[in-house]
Formats: sequence, C-alpha cells, structure tokens
Amino acid sequence: MVLQNFGSWWKGLASQLGKRQAKEERPLKRSRLQVKTDLYALAQVLQWLEDEIYSLLPRDHWWQYQTALAEGFTNAVRHAHHDLPPTTEIEIEVTVFPNYVEIKIWDYGPPFDLEAKLQSRYENPNGNPLDEGGRGLIFMDQLTNELLYTRIGDNRNCLIMRKNFR
Repeated sequence: MVLQNFGSWWKGLASQLGKRQAKEERPLKRSRLQVKTDLYALAQVLQWLEDEIYSLLPRDHWWQYQTALAEGFTNAVRHAHHDLPPTTEIEIEVTVFPNYVEIKIWDYGPPFDLEAKLQSRYENPNGNPLDEGGRGLIFMDQLTNELLYTRIGDNRNCLIMRKNFR
C-alpha cells in the first residue's frame, strides 16, 4: 500500500511537471479526428494515428501508443457513450512534442472519477475474472507516463495520455 501511495504521489508530481512542460514546448505535429460512437471506427482511428505520427516516433514504443489510444477510444464508446446516440461524436487529438506524445480523447459521457476507479482496480486486481471493466484503464495507466481525465466547460470529458519517447 505504501508503494502504491508513493506511485500515486509520483504520478501526480509528474503530471504537474508535464503540464508545465506541455505549455513551454512547441509541438512538432498536431492532428485531430472526429468519429461517431461506433466500435467499428477503431480501425479508422488507428489508421489515422499511423498516417499522422508513425514516421515521427521511435518504432520500439509504437504498439504502446496504439494500445493506449485503442483502450481510450473503446472506453469512450462502451462506457461514456453507452446511453448516447451512435451519431454522438468522439473527438481525438494527437500532438507530437520533441520528447513525448500527447493523446486527448473528448467524450460527452457523465463525469467519471479515474483516480478512484484505478485505485479500486489496483487494490483488487484479481476481482471477478469475468468482469472486464477497468482492465483497459490499467493498461493505459501502465503504458503512459501521465493519465488524466477531467470535465471541461462544454459538458465533455477529456482523457489525456502522455507518453515519453526519449
């Protein structure tokens, strides 16, 4: 538990440092995509990611960016938008900075306490083996250097994932 608390403290500190770093650095590339609430759009989302940033990144971490984006997108479809019409849009932005990639996913779902859900999953990792809920969050948490989820002013939520590559 002490190690877990230290990990949360460290991730929070890194998050604050990352926020300052993001404000100071100029992006090398930024791209946005909007898709409907449809799991079949995942292929389009992953192709877009590859088309936009693959050539800018080291190959050894490529699968981590793909996995984090896939988990974030499918969570928006399955959980945040499960009661919304399929025409509801999910917006995605990827930004490449000199030392890291930032992926943002906006959804229109109800507010969600990411930290509490992660804490619950880490405290009870074995849980019900048939319960798939929360595993994707752990993947995203472990594959990224920063994972944040916040409610923004236009009744949307924004999942922010940052992954260093240098």
